Amino acid sequence: MASKSASNGFRLEVLKARGNGVVTTIENISANATIAELKKQVAQLKPKLYPDRQSYRAEATGKSVKDSQKLSELNVDKTGKIYFKDLGPQIGWSTVFMAEYAGPLVIYLLFYIRPSIIYGSAASSKPIHLAAHLGAACWTFHYAKRILETIFVHRFSHATMPIFNLFKNCSYYWGFTAFVSYFVNHPKYTPPSFGYAQIYLGLAIFLLSELGNLSIHLLLRDLRPPGTTERRIPYPNKTNPFTQLFNFVSCPNYTYEIGSWLGFSLMTQTLTAFLFAIAGAGQMTLWALGKHRAYKKEFADKYPKQRKSIIPFLI
Repeated sequence: MASKSASNGFRLEVLKARGNGVVTTIENISANATIAELKKQVAQLKPKLYPDRQSYRAEATGKSVKDSQKLSELNVDKTGKIYFKDLGPQIGWSTVFMAEYAGPLVIYLLFYIRPSIIYGSAASSKPIHLAAHLGAACWTFHYAKRILETIFVHRFSHATMPIFNLFKNCSYYWGFTAFVSYFVNHPKYTPPSFGYAQIYLGLAIFLLSELGNLSIHLLLRDLRPPGTTERRIPYPNKTNPFTQLFNFVSCPNYTYEIGSWLGFSLMTQTLTAFLFAIAGAGQMTLWALGKHRAYKKEFADKYPKQRKSIIPFLI
C-alpha cells in the first residue's frame, strides 16, 4: 500500500508501462490530484517529459486515462503506483495542419503555371482547358478553406500529436498534389468526355460538398466550448439544410469531403484525381468508424441508433 503523509498525501512511483523501470518518484502527492496535475509535477522532475508527451494508465496493460481523472478515482492512492507511456516528441495539431495544407496550395499552382523544367519549354504556349483552370481554382479554394478553418474554426481535443505525423501527413498531401496536378495541368491533358455538362456538374458537386463540409465544421465547433475537450452528441441545425446529414451518419464532414473529391474527379476526368478520392475515402471511412464507435460507447443508449458512420444506410 502507498504510504500516507500527515497532509493526506502519498508516495507515488511512476513506472514504465512497457518494460521494467521507474521513471520517477513523487514523494508527496495528493489523492485528489488530477492526471493533469501529475503531468506537471513529473515535468518539473523530468523536463524532457513535458505534459503533452505523457500518457498514464492505472494498470500496465490498461487504457490511457483522462487528464481530468483524480488519482483517488483510479485507486492509485492505494497502490502507490501508476504506469507511464512516453508518447515521444510532440508537435501542435494546428502546426501540422498548416504545413500539410499550405504545401498543396503552392505545389498545385507550380504545376498550373507549367514550368519548363517539368513540361518543357513549349508548354507555356499551349492553351489551358477550362477544366484545368477550374481544377486549379477548386484545389486552391479547398486548401485555403482548410487553412482558414484551422485558424478560426477548429477546436482540437488534443493540443499535440507525434512529430512523425508531420512527415507522414505532408508526404500524403504534398505527394498526391503533385500526382494529381501533373496530369490535370499537362499540355496534353484530355478534356472530359461529356464536355461542359460534365465539367459544370462536377463543379456543382464540388462546391455544394465544400459548403456542406464547412457547415458541419461550424456546427461541431459550436458544440465544444472554447478551451475544453467536452464532447456532445451532434444534431442537425434546423436553419442549415446541409447539417441534416447528421440524421443519417456520425461524420457528415467526411461524407461531404468525399463528395468534394468525387466532384473534382468528375470535373477533371483524370485517373490520378479518382485515385486521390478513393485513398481519401478509405482513410476517412476508417476515421469515421472509429469516431462512430466512440460516440456509441460514450453516449450509449442516448446515441441515435439509425445513424451509420459515413455512408447513409450502408457504412
